[in-house]
Amino acid sequence: MRVLVTNDDGVGAPGLQALAEAVVAAGYDVIVIAPAGECSGAGASIGRLHRKGPIACTKVDWPQLPGVPVYALDAPPAATVYAGALGTFGPPPDAVASGVNPGLNSGHLVLHSGTVGAALTAATLGIPGVAVSVAWSEHPHWATATAFVPAALEFARRCAGPARTVSLNVPDRPLAEVRGVRSATLAPFLERWSAEARAGEVLLEYTGRDEEPPPGSDLALVLEGYATVTVLDGITPAASDGAAPAIEAGTRI
Repeated sequence: MRVLVTNDDGVGAPGLQALAEAVVAAGYDVIVIAPAGECSGAGASIGRLHRKGPIACTKVDWPQLPGVPVYALDAPPAATVYAGALGTFGPPPDAVASGVNPGLNSGHLVLHSGTVGAALTAATLGIPGVAVSVAWSEHPHWATATAFVPAALEFARRCAGPARTVSLNVPDRPLAEVRGVRSATLAPFLERWSAEARAGEVLLEYTGRDEEPPPGSDLALVLEGYATVTVLDGITPAASDGAAPAIEAGTRI
């Protein structure tokens, strides 16, 4: 199985290298195509692509993974998935592994995360994807997060129906201290933010949570010491509930 490995922290991020090493060690054929620099919060953005001309691409040497091709693209994570899926660097991948992100991508953060956005883009293109995140610390336990990746890749490939995205969130602790793996719902939006206008700039700052996440949610379970798995169906429309007849041109509230 050929696996495209990417991330949103850039090609030099330690989480990316840890993920690639784990996927190689599991016996997969790996190609790394990652953003050239930091793209956190990019979601599933692909940029302007052809409208701004060619995308700069650099081949990178990773001595710790001889024989594994590594490319840095001046583009968001989702664009690296497009490049790989369209055969730019050889055969299209059978799966995409994105991460490891230092910091959880739980709850509503799946909407903004470039890590998850890359995996969602893969699923949109018919390729199963796994997004891997570990709770934030100065020195994350990369090996703990990557220990679950081979099984997550196989699970993503076996999911019935269209290709799906598996969001894997892991507590930052030694592997022996992880209490197990649980299926989880997405935590609701509970965060507090502040916004401050300054001369020529705006400061947006996260200031905490109003309440604890509900039991069974991804954030709650990770805080309890479990690794969590949440399967995402990507862009799935809700029932219309008669929306079209209710919306007519020229009407006002």
